Amino acid sequence: MSPPDVTIVVPTLGRPSLGALLASLAESDGPLPRRILLVDDRRRRDQPLLSGGIPARLADRLQVLPGRAAGPAAARNAGWQAADTGWVAFLDDDVVVDRGWLRRLAGDLAAAAGDVAGVQGRLTVPKPTGRAPTDWERNVAGLERAVWATADLAYRLHVLGRLGGFDERFPRAYREDADLGLRVTGSGWRIVRGTRRVTHPVRPAGPWISVRLQAGNADDALMRAKHGPRWRQRAGVPAGRRPRHLAITAALLAGLAGLVTGQRPLAKLGLATWAAGTAELAWARIAPGPRNAAEVVTMLVTSAALPVAAAGHWLRGWLRVAALRGAGRPGAVLFDRDGTLVVDHPYNSDPARVQPMPGARAALDRLRAAGVPTAVVSNQSGVARGLLTMAQVQAVNQRVEDLLGPLGPWLVCAHGTGDGCACRKPAPGLIHRAAALLGVEPRQCVLIGDIGSDMEAARAAGARAVLVPTPVTRPEEIAAAPAVAPDLERAIDLVLEGRA
Repeated sequence: MSPPDVTIVVPTLGRPSLGALLASLAESDGPLPRRILLVDDRRRRDQPLLSGGIPARLADRLQVLPGRAAGPAAARNAGWQAADTGWVAFLDDDVVVDRGWLRRLAGDLAAAAGDVAGVQGRLTVPKPTGRAPTDWERNVAGLERAVWATADLAYRLHVLGRLGGFDERFPRAYREDADLGLRVTGSGWRIVRGTRRVTHPVRPAGPWISVRLQAGNADDALMRAKHGPRWRQRAGVPAGRRPRHLAITAALLAGLAGLVTGQRPLAKLGLATWAAGTAELAWARIAPGPRNAAEVVTMLVTSAALPVAAAGHWLRGWLRVAALRGAGRPGAVLFDRDGTLVVDHPYNSDPARVQPMPGARAALDRLRAAGVPTAVVSNQSGVARGLLTMAQVQAVNQRVEDLLGPLGPWLVCAHGTGDGCACRKPAPGLIHRAAALLGVEPRQCVLIGDIGSDMEAARAAGARAVLVPTPVTRPEEIAAAPAVAPDLERAIDLVLEGRA
């Protein structure tokens, strides 16, 4: 039996649980995937990644890729960008697959309809026996209800390429999967539940784990900035207690201010409100738990620190968002294709003729490293004229990505000059659609192109623009451009420095 058209990607820090995952894959029924890619995301690699070795059944399929130690989003990007299969199945290194997982994975992918971009596995967290779960165990158990969790989620490779994969501005395993899910479903694709199952054991954690987890509030600020105030409802994420945390922290600050300034009524009111809020939080965490001495003490102590940590990280996240906006950094960079990313061969239908513009790969890699999403907006009137087909356009586009890496959504206008459409540049339609897919406003975008119609489209959409002239660019187009750069790398300098 030929292997299914899927690559398994596992970002890992080399935890002991990785060995258990690989052992479960080796013992699972069903055909092995084409490849299993372990992305070694450790900062130091002076010790073996796998102390117990590789299971014999996986030996000829498993490959280790070096990560950048930049977090799970970057590690997963490194994995899928190295894949050459139709599907990429992501697994966390602390899950264990069931005995039929490989067989069910193949069935899930084979059953996926054409509009399905992702198939999520079903996750089980073992419950403790003979006692109620602790606060940490209940936290991990929430993964069973998580939507789009990449603990076990397979995506079509070309969808990842079109959307640019995971946003590397999310530095921890927290919201990067929800962000991608929102972009996928916002692009018209579906993500469905499959039949395969994994188990996620509760790993040991220190007493301050709940406080450390509040760092995710900074990521929530980025989620709101990208996807708007209703992102939680769209992503199936519970509302949480942040409003209460902010109120408790404000009461504490008011009480301390009253003490410092000698305003005793303010001090009493603020500190009393803080104490009541802290007590309510502690009891909400203690009541469903085992209520033993260690758990009760941990909940009391951490409940005093937790709201302040949540509020501080929330503020830090918004300061980071404001700094990015204040620096003029764009929400997204949009590229024209012919004459900008690749040499312009008019009405090109042959992927073999694709030739990147000088410095294009280096310029794009800088944007990826900076976490700036990208898209391509391209007029292809040759389709309307009968000179090439959309299938040929897509084949050329795929070759562009093969050479330059993932570019995010491709927005193509196949109309002719006389069709009166709203998408053909210099009309703004392609820019509006690209911005919507990327979850940003058109005014947050920068369009980089080589002719005047690119600049006019940006102006009509309210976006910024940079002209990178070629020999076909007319002098009057250069004179009218809002910003001009001699090449793509200089154009990216203008973008990242906020001077576009």
